Amino acid sequence: MKPTGLIGVLLLLVGIGALAIGRFTYTTEKPVVAVGPLTASVSEQHSVALPDILGFGLIIVGGLLIVLNRRET
Repeated sequence: MKPTGLIGVLLLLVGIGALAIGRFTYTTEKPVVAVGPLTASVSEQHSVALPDILGFGLIIVGGLLIVLNRRET
């Protein structure tokens, strides 16, 4: 398979995953107090919503790359 087809398949899978998951969260540690060797920190959760248009766009572009790859061979 040519690199164009492989990229198309990957974009297609990422687009389907973006539509299925919809959002993801991650945690960061924020230092609050640092006194000598002692430190205190707070865990903060952040949530990122993935827009549906992103998933649909990735699926369309991935499908086009797969179709164009088949036409070249």
